[in-house]
Amino acid sequence: MTITVVGSINMDIVALTDHYPDHGDTIFGNEIRFSPGGKGANQATACAKLGKEAVIVGCVGKDPFGDRLIETMHGNHVNVSFIKRSVSRRTGTVLVTVDESAENTMLVVRGANGELDAGDVESCSELIKKSKVLLVQLEIPEETAISAMAKAREYGVTVILDPAPAEGIHLNLLKFADIIIPNRQEAKYITGIDVIDIQSALAAARFLEQRAGVTRSIIKMAEMGSLVYTKGLWEYVEAIKVHPVDTVAAGDAFAGALACAIADGEALGSAARFATIVSALKVTKLDAQDGIPTMDEVNEFCASRNLRHYLSHSKKE
Repeated sequence: MTITVVGSINMDIVALTDHYPDHGDTIFGNEIRFSPGGKGANQATACAKLGKEAVIVGCVGKDPFGDRLIETMHGNHVNVSFIKRSVSRRTGTVLVTVDESAENTMLVVRGANGELDAGDVESCSELIKKSKVLLVQLEIPEETAISAMAKAREYGVTVILDPAPAEGIHLNLLKFADIIIPNRQEAKYITGIDVIDIQSALAAARFLEQRAGVTRSIIKMAEMGSLVYTKGLWEYVEAIKVHPVDTVAAGDAFAGALACAIADGEALGSAARFATIVSALKVTKLDAQDGIPTMDEVNEFCASRNLRHYLSHSKKE
């Protein structure tokens, strides 16, 4: 059962600090980490770690960062056969600052990700056709994202769009997605609605349906949980309380887990509950891809918290 991810592959340069510097300030940090990342690579890694056949379609430079990123994903059982190597651009890089509250701030330099184009999508059209789910994000050119989503829709493949980063996004792009999963900041950018509670999240979901034709969405509200919306019906999924260490890739762990459950035929609400468990466990660990849990770790976490997910239900039955 294949899940194809068309998206970014980056090296995260992560600075751990007690607090963020004010504009123009210089402060001391605690540690620097070079962590394989990129929203596309993280989501593909999540799918693979959770037991699915995951394929990444992306672009890196012909440089040491690119080498390491490919090696890391291959080690996590992601199919890296469709990764392009750029000779003119360096591998995408993200400068990440994580403070003592585990919140992060990022500066993304797209680099080679900007060379992923519609021709690359066309070259893997048979792969997309055979997939159960296509995952797309927006650290790649918008026209490439649209090309991938349109191709998947043509083949009847479920398209999940993580509209991140939302800067510059057009409503026209959203119509190619079957499911959209914005966080609070992205929902506000797209809809103009400040998501601060369940009712404002519902208003944002209704906006996405009425203005962009997206009938299924999940509005993620971090520690406040998420609102799951399907064709006028909605439900609230409560967050799982954990001690956060690093929130980098929490949304990517959520997206990958959601794709796994959707590929297995789960309804959006059940899939969102599973994704909530996986993302909660992710934030208890440092680093993007290293911190994404395996299925065994998810099951151990659920046993320790008396939680259940759709796979544990199926196993029992």
